[in-house]
Amino acid sequence: MGVGVSGWQLARAVSRLGHLGVVSGTAIDTVMIRRLQDGDEGGHMRRAMAAFPIPGVGEQLVHRYFLEPGERGQRPYKLLPMFRQRVNIARQQATMMGSFVEVWLAKEGHDGAVGMNLLTKVQLPNLLSLYGAMLAGVDYVLMGAGIPREIPGALDAFAEHRVARLKLDVEGAPGARADEIAFDPADHLRGSQPGLVRPCFVPIVSASSLATTLARKATGSVDGFVVEGPTAGGHNAPPRGEPRFSASGEPLYGERDVVDLEKIRDLGLPFWLAGGTGTPQGLRDALAVGAAGIQVGTLFAYCDESGFTPELKRQVLAGIASGRVKVRTDPRASPTGYPFKVVELGDLESQDDRRERNCDLGYLRTAYRTPGGTVGYRCAAEPADQYAAKGGDIADTVGRRCLCNGLTANIGQGQSREEGLELPLLTSGDDLVAMGAFARGRLHYSAADVVNYLEAMATTGT
Repeated sequence: MGVGVSGWQLARAVSRLGHLGVVSGTAIDTVMIRRLQDGDEGGHMRRAMAAFPIPGVGEQLVHRYFLEPGERGQRPYKLLPMFRQRVNIARQQATMMGSFVEVWLAKEGHDGAVGMNLLTKVQLPNLLSLYGAMLAGVDYVLMGAGIPREIPGALDAFAEHRVARLKLDVEGAPGARADEIAFDPADHLRGSQPGLVRPCFVPIVSASSLATTLARKATGSVDGFVVEGPTAGGHNAPPRGEPRFSASGEPLYGERDVVDLEKIRDLGLPFWLAGGTGTPQGLRDALAVGAAGIQVGTLFAYCDESGFTPELKRQVLAGIASGRVKVRTDPRASPTGYPFKVVELGDLESQDDRRERNCDLGYLRTAYRTPGGTVGYRCAAEPADQYAAKGGDIADTVGRRCLCNGLTANIGQGQSREEGLELPLLTSGDDLVAMGAFARGRLHYSAADVVNYLEAMATTGT
C-alpha cells in the first residue's frame, strides 16, 4: 500500500479480528518523526517510545523532534540524515525505534499476530528495521521487491542478539573487498538482553522458481510464501521475456508471468495469493487451489483505519462510485526500475506536471562505485543534472518520480517546499476499479466491514 497506509491502527484492527495484521516498515522512521512534529495526536508515539528497551533513546528523539500540536505550522519537517552504508548510532536507533513503535502499537492490548512488510530493494535500513521490529515482538516478516535470500539468517542471528550481515548491491566495478551492510546489537544493548523470538519469514514471490530458490538456498528457514500477481498495487515484477507494451505504454504480461501453483504446493509450505484476490470469489479460488488464504491490500487501503488521508479516501471512493477512477501500471514511475501502479483520478492525473524533482529522503537510492573507488548514492528521481554528475545515464531519469516524498504525502505528511506542499502519489491494485461491488457508494467503511464481507460471502458462496 505504500508508506504508512497499513499502519499500526489498521494492523491492530485486523489482528484483533483474528487475522494477520501487517504494518508497512518502509520509511517508518520518517513517518514516526513526522508524527512527533505534528504533535503526536493521542500521545501514541511517546507511549510506545517509552517502552523501547534501550534507555534514553525515546527521550532524545522526543527532545529533537516533538512539537506541540499546531506549532510546526507551514514550516518544513525536520529530516533524518539519509542512509548510507554506515550511519552513526543515533541514526541507527531512530530506525530501530520507528519499527519498534509501529509493531508495539499494533500489538498493544491483544494477543493476535502482527507482521511487518519490508522491501528487499530498500537495502540500507532493513537490518535495523528488522531488529527494532523483533524488539517489539513482531510475529511475521514479509519481504518482496527483490530476492531476500539472506534475511532468514539475519533473523536467526538477531534472535540471539548476534551480528548480522547482508551483501550490499553496488553498481560499477567491484571494490577491493566485498561490500556489505552489518549490524551488531551489542553496540546498543549492553548487560541484560531481552529475550527475542525469531519471527516467521514469508517472502513475496512472483515466480515458482524464486520460491524454490528461497526454500532451498536461503540462509535460514522460510515459513511460507505470498504469491503475488502483476495486478497487485505498488511495485510489480517486470514481465518475463522481451518487454512489450500496450498502446498506452503499460507493460504487457503473458503466460510466462503466471505462477505455477503446483510447483509452489510441492514445496510443502503454506502460501497465500495476492493481487486481484481481495474478493469473496478470490478467497474461494485461493482455498480451492491449496492456498492458506489471501493477502488483501486494496480493500483495506481505503478503510477508516488506514493511513491515507480522509480526503484522499473520499475522493477515490467517490471516483469508484462514479466510474471515474483508473489504475495505470507505469513502467517508468519508480526509480527502482520496477513497474509501479499509479491511481489516476481528477487532480491525481495531472499532478506530476507540477511535481519538482528532489531526493531528500533517499530510501530508494542506489549505491554505486565512484571513480575514486568509494561507494556513492544516486536516485533516478533526483534532479537530472545531479544524477548525471554522479555517473548515471540521463535517460534513466525520464519519467521517474520521487516515491519517497509522494507516498508520505498520501498520509498527510507532505513536505512543505518553496513551490508548495508535496503532492500525493497514490498507488492501488488493479482491482480498485471493481471495488464498487463492495463499497456500494459508501464514502467510508471499517476494517471489520472488509473482513465480514470476505468471510461471510466466501462462506455462503454469494
